[in-house]
Amino acid sequence: MPHDFDAQRAGTVAAFNDLQAEHGLPEVADVDYFFVPARTGADWRPLAEELSREGYSCSWVSADEAEGGSPYLAATLPDQIISATGIWIGEEVATRAALSRGFAPDGWELEG
Repeated sequence: MPHDFDAQRAGTVAAFNDLQAEHGLPEVADVDYFFVPARTGADWRPLAEELSREGYSCSWVSADEAEGGSPYLAATLPDQIISATGIWIGEEVATRAALSRGFAPDGWELEG
């Protein structure tokens, strides 16, 4: 089944709008995107290398370190101008890379 980018984008825009309405958002922040293994044996290293070439800073969170016990890759774009469109562009680029490497998107958050 192909990934539904339209639904993912709609979810991102809705989450952004909710956060903006509830708390207000900063003008600039680091944006973290999270990806979980979608198949057995998915190796995070090639994905991290690919995303690093695109300007993301990547780190692996093992099952032992993760809240809830599920490992994931965190891919961060530093110092981003915060808008729904800007977050989505970073998310789409990272998601396309992740899907090709056996990972699935698992949300985003803002830092700082």
